[in-house]
Amino acid sequence: MASSRPGSPWRTAGMLVVALLAVAGTILLGLPNRAPDTIRPPAPPALAAPAASPTRSSEPAQATPTAGMSRSQPIEISIPRIGLTAQIITVGLDAAGAIEVPPLEKAQLAGWYKLGPSPGEIGNAVVVGHVDSYAMGPAVFFHLGALRPGDRVEIRRQDGSAARFLVDHVASYPKSSFPTDLVYGETKGAGLRLVTCGGTFDETARSYLDNVIVFATLAV
Repeated sequence: MASSRPGSPWRTAGMLVVALLAVAGTILLGLPNRAPDTIRPPAPPALAAPAASPTRSSEPAQATPTAGMSRSQPIEISIPRIGLTAQIITVGLDAAGAIEVPPLEKAQLAGWYKLGPSPGEIGNAVVVGHVDSYAMGPAVFFHLGALRPGDRVEIRRQDGSAARFLVDHVASYPKSSFPTDLVYGETKGAGLRLVTCGGTFDETARSYLDNVIVFATLAV
């Protein structure tokens, strides 16, 4: 069973992200990439009244933690509910210390934050993706807000195994109140966090105002 260790490289980098997000109050998934005439992405039920700035007590209820898997790079994500099958590439931190996202010319790909746990390991594995792009319209995580508790997410891994997750909760948060601790913080079980943009599109800033986040737990 894999576990996080104080001082390990991914944890140190993760804490850097936490600190930067606390200062900036945002995550760089709201790039100016939306075509003005594209349709709106599906919204989680909470979007009409975005969640308040979260604390640990607001963490979504999760299933009983399971023993984690060994570390292995994810290569593909599949979500039957929204008909999604997509390749996963690795992303890290950019020069400003913020999490990277796949380049816009590869908006059909998801990005795994390689400085954190891999999907299936103990801890929260983070996978990010664009919601849309000017060139291709709906992108890899366009339908993420349509997921509901109990939906399945499967991630194939380089070692030939598959990490299978069940969705616990889907919510929208203003980028100014990004739930850093709930996404990057420590957890006793093996969790998955899928992150994209959503909510109102600010035409002036060329950015969505919210982040849509899926919280999921490794299935028994």
